[in-house]
Amino acid sequence: MSIPKLTAEQRKNALEKAQQIRSQRMEIRKQLKAGKLSLADILNDAENEIYAKMRVKYLLESLPQIGKITAAKLMEEIGIDEARRVQGLGSRQKAQLLEKLS
Repeated sequence: MSIPKLTAEQRKNALEKAQQIRSQRMEIRKQLKAGKLSLADILNDAENEIYAKMRVKYLLESLPQIGKITAAKLMEEIGIDEARRVQGLGSRQKAQLLEKLS
């Protein structure tokens, strides 16, 4: 499968959209760190395109009092792959995350 050829305008639009999504994810991570947004809010709204494509690892690391090591241990205990995105979590995994972090 080859990469589609984009016009300059299409490429510009795609880059702008990607930057906008990255900015929104950064804002979500700031809100998590500040306690304005909870993990439950994100997991319950996993259909949201911005939340759905966030990596669980970065999401957990954004929570107050959770660092890289704690997030990695938690994901290993539950059986979540390091590269898993929010949309790929099963209902059991979501429930276990919420249980351990409540």
